[in-house]
Amino acid sequence: MAAFSCARFFRSMRGIFAPTAAVIGFSCLLTFIFILYQPTVGPGLSQRLGWQAWDAVTTIDYFDKGPSTTQPGDAEAQPTPGNDGEVEGTDWWETTSSQPWDTTDDIESYPLDVWAPLLPQDTGSTFSEIDISRCMMPSAFAGDLCDPQSTPEDDAIKGKWVRVERDLNKQSGLWTLNIYYRRTRRLDIPLITDLRLLPAGEMPEPLTDSWVKVDHSIRDGVMHAEPMFLWYLPGKTMNEMTVEEKANLITEVDVLFGEDRPWYGFEKVEPPVTQEKEGKVDSVWVTYRRGVKSVPRAPPLHFSHNGTFKVLQVADLHYSVSRGVCRDTNRDPCINSDNLTNTLLGHALDEEKPDLVVFSGDQLNGQGTSWDPKSVLAKFAVAVTDRKIPWAAIFGNHDEENGDVKQDQIRMMKALPYSLVQRGPKDIHGVGNYVLNVKSADASKTSLLTLYFLDSGAYSTNWYSDWFGSFVPTEYDWIHEDQINWFLEESAKIQLIERPFTPDTGKDFSSIWKRQSDQITPTTRKLAKPNAMMFFHIPLQESYGIADRDTRTGQSLDIGLHGLEGPGSAKKSDGMFDKGLQQALENGHVTGGGIPEVKVVANGHCHITEDCKRVKDVWLCFGGGGSYSGYGQVGFDRRFRVYEVSGYGETIRTYKRTEKDDILDDYVLAGPRAPPFNPRT
Repeated sequence: MAAFSCARFFRSMRGIFAPTAAVIGFSCLLTFIFILYQPTVGPGLSQRLGWQAWDAVTTIDYFDKGPSTTQPGDAEAQPTPGNDGEVEGTDWWETTSSQPWDTTDDIESYPLDVWAPLLPQDTGSTFSEIDISRCMMPSAFAGDLCDPQSTPEDDAIKGKWVRVERDLNKQSGLWTLNIYYRRTRRLDIPLITDLRLLPAGEMPEPLTDSWVKVDHSIRDGVMHAEPMFLWYLPGKTMNEMTVEEKANLITEVDVLFGEDRPWYGFEKVEPPVTQEKEGKVDSVWVTYRRGVKSVPRAPPLHFSHNGTFKVLQVADLHYSVSRGVCRDTNRDPCINSDNLTNTLLGHALDEEKPDLVVFSGDQLNGQGTSWDPKSVLAKFAVAVTDRKIPWAAIFGNHDEENGDVKQDQIRMMKALPYSLVQRGPKDIHGVGNYVLNVKSADASKTSLLTLYFLDSGAYSTNWYSDWFGSFVPTEYDWIHEDQINWFLEESAKIQLIERPFTPDTGKDFSSIWKRQSDQITPTTRKLAKPNAMMFFHIPLQESYGIADRDTRTGQSLDIGLHGLEGPGSAKKSDGMFDKGLQQALENGHVTGGGIPEVKVVANGHCHITEDCKRVKDVWLCFGGGGSYSGYGQVGFDRRFRVYEVSGYGETIRTYKRTEKDDILDDYVLAGPRAPPFNPRT
């Protein structure tokens, strides 16, 4: 009886599940056929609808020597090299041909449906349509739910919709609002040649042109804001355009927050989408780029023919999306502090004419005012890039407080003119741990100076909740053990050279080298690594330790002003000074004198501390605050520290230039006239 009951039970279950499984299976089949399955059309239909493949459909040679689309500051065409690969009558660092972009990346191969304003783009893939769409959720969560309507035919002919990942209503508005565009490579589609922003009721002139009005107001969702509409002008097709017209096509759109300069190569569309209300709302601008704007690249770092190389350190700019608020200064009037600081920096650059500028952290103010890092990064280095000076940068504790993370900021900085910034290894702490070498001017291209850059972090992971429930950091971060090991590995790769260095006179400029080599003071020669400098933001604990004494005079080797503020070092340490700086020696052997390879460590972080202190043969120096936007002290002039390296890398001298052009604490840190190193056993 029990067996009979079980058999009936299983038969009844089969009767239930069999039709259910059939219904589910048939539903899945219908879903696949009508929703998931996307048939691949043949080549004939693909060409009829419009080929949006990744290969350019155009007759333009993007790397030809046709009409220039470069901006002022771009490298000029170089002379023809000789048989030895170098150009007669020029220096080796000038013979690198300038390309519109890094040819290791094929720009033509990038997909059309990706917003990539940092890429130069090519004029073979340009805009065919523009729209504006609102969304009730951030675009990161919305996906393509809020994209403008389209059809497969329109996608194939005009291109898929691309969202500009910049919310026009980021500061205010009931919903997010984004610009969208289509990009095409077809030769028979009218391409957009101009943009306008006009209030409701106005039309662009001349009326004979076929202007198209975007349906949504570009102020949609902003309370009490008068509607304003974006118009675009479809012009000729690619086949109908001249070379000059193709070079003037709109190739990218972006959004700028604040009143300062837009990203390199972009222009503003007047008027602003949102007017600035000082202290309340920053302005919002639509920006666009015409043609291909190649980003000028820095030449390889090199000494001059007379063996000099100058570095200017810029510490703690603390720039904001706004034009900045002056702090702790008796300058009157003092408004738009970011702009004033750029003017001050420009003057210092004109006076010093450095070969390299190092931004030593806290380029961004954080603290809620640099909420759009890209708009701030667009302006922080303009005084340097306008003068075509190579520059490098490291991160401080404030740079990542608001908005984009360090990895994204590195990507942005690398896309700016004359940048030498590098991402560095991904398997150690920090972002932006990298090495630059400064080479000799002769044909040997010998590395005469090593520059180490490290990310000293921001804040440690110890947090506590304040009275309002938000989380604030309690301690600064530090250089971690894996970074110390990385530094030691990089130091071990440095080739030993004969020092003092003598230029190779067997190539060109033999008379020049002879005259300059005569200026080198005769001294004992040695086989050792070249001198090195290191830059990171947060100082080590040893910066507040006991200074060495000059064995010649007994003077304490602590040069400059300190004591106006408390220590700015981290409370914890993995031993960068003892395990890193003290272990990386010039020749790797204590028997050779035990002289550290790194002669100078340059820090920022402490705005009114600006001394250089030698501890166990390593100089630990502060840059001093150079910005009106960062904290200071009334009566303490803003200043920039200068490092002048001479004698083909043998001598390192430093001093500070103040806002009043005073030169302070001029001192030789390393070289024949410097205090001797401590004897070691």
